Amino acid sequence: MTQVLIVDDEPDILELLSMTLRRMKLNPTAAQTLAEAKQALEDQTFDLCLTDMRLPDGSGLDLVKHIHQRFPSLPTVMITAYGSMNIAIEAIKSGAFDFLAKPVELDRLRSVITNALHLEQQQQQTDEEAAIPGIIGRSEPILLLNRQIRKVALSHAPVFIHGESGSGKERVARAIHELGPRCDAPFIAVNCGAIPSELMESEFFGHKRGAFTGATASKDGFFQAAHGGTLFLDEVADLPLNMQVKLLRAIQENSIRPVGSETEIPVDVRILSASHKNLEQEVLENNFRQDLFYRLDVINIPVPPLHERMDDLPLLIQHILERLCASLELPKAELSEEALSTLQKHRFPGNVRELENILQRAITLSDGHLIQPIDLQLKRLVLSQTATADSDTTSAEQQATQETPEEKATPSAQHRLQEGETLDQYLEDAEREIIQRALTENRWNKTAAAEQLGISFRSMRYRLKKLGID
Repeated sequence: MTQVLIVDDEPDILELLSMTLRRMKLNPTAAQTLAEAKQALEDQTFDLCLTDMRLPDGSGLDLVKHIHQRFPSLPTVMITAYGSMNIAIEAIKSGAFDFLAKPVELDRLRSVITNALHLEQQQQQTDEEAAIPGIIGRSEPILLLNRQIRKVALSHAPVFIHGESGSGKERVARAIHELGPRCDAPFIAVNCGAIPSELMESEFFGHKRGAFTGATASKDGFFQAAHGGTLFLDEVADLPLNMQVKLLRAIQENSIRPVGSETEIPVDVRILSASHKNLEQEVLENNFRQDLFYRLDVINIPVPPLHERMDDLPLLIQHILERLCASLELPKAELSEEALSTLQKHRFPGNVRELENILQRAITLSDGHLIQPIDLQLKRLVLSQTATADSDTTSAEQQATQETPEEKATPSAQHRLQEGETLDQYLEDAEREIIQRALTENRWNKTAAAEQLGISFRSMRYRLKKLGID
């Protein structure tokens, strides 16, 4: 029978928790002090621990740390007083699985217990069983990522996902949502860098009819749309400071106030966030609020860049080619050995997103089902040589035009001009392609696209005008 340790010095709470556990066909063992709890852990094996924060001879946080060190596979749930979010966050960072706020809601208690016990079962799975749909790979970094996703999915604590652009942060967020108890509720993904600052409050919290010019009807925001589910804030570091304050309050209070409304609306969302930027550094540079950082970065999941898991490249290529060919209704395509070797030597600064773009282009350019190196079009995209008149060209742009020693040593047909094509035309086409791709990826937010490309906004405007891109 499943054994659960309950630690609380209030007899009424102990009785309530014990009755609930018995109705769930679980066997509770009660302890009223930190010392009793530690002794019980030595005397028998438990499948779950529920502990109050305040104990007569210590802190529930001390017990969480003790269990994390001595019994790392034992899920622990912290019970805190209402509003003690900082303590709950500290408990999770110390190793707790989740937390409950007093007064304890029975439905929430049952849900957390079920999820925690499910986690223990998952921890006994083999790596082969740990594969997650949408997360492709068998390398050690991906197996570790899968284990982290499965563990945090069952909690409702905020998660910050950090990784390079194109590494698959949104896929990780979706996997966390789909494996968690909110999987049947909405998953709302928001690109924080693509929303005009003047529309942010309305987009996040909604607005009432007549709240401002053009508000001809009331509209729900992202929080209302994600109610009961998950709100994913991609590139959260791009939020302006004034919006960070409002977001922090919404997270703290679990309520929002639509623009033009005098009343607040309760919302129930799990917050997942992501950025390619270092949030800690953004805090130090006063670009990001420290209090919001602590609310978002409760659990941190790093997503490995593609160059750190190149063993996954053949599997990724196979998966992407199958998906692309199916969506385009084309015969099955595959890479020649020479084309695979060419990709294995590529550094993939754009990660999996870049690989997808390369393969989509290759499918279009190849004459048959077998993709050759020339179809990959792995030419260096030169951004700055055609804009010498622009005084704002940065050193980062200049570096982007330089070939690595390996590339200089291995010239190939990929770098040759097409018949009748001039060098200026070649460079202009390459420049147009990469700028249009950046604009598309950033929903035509020119500021965000310029930042992604490492150029100034002035430089971006110059290039758009020169290339005739609307």
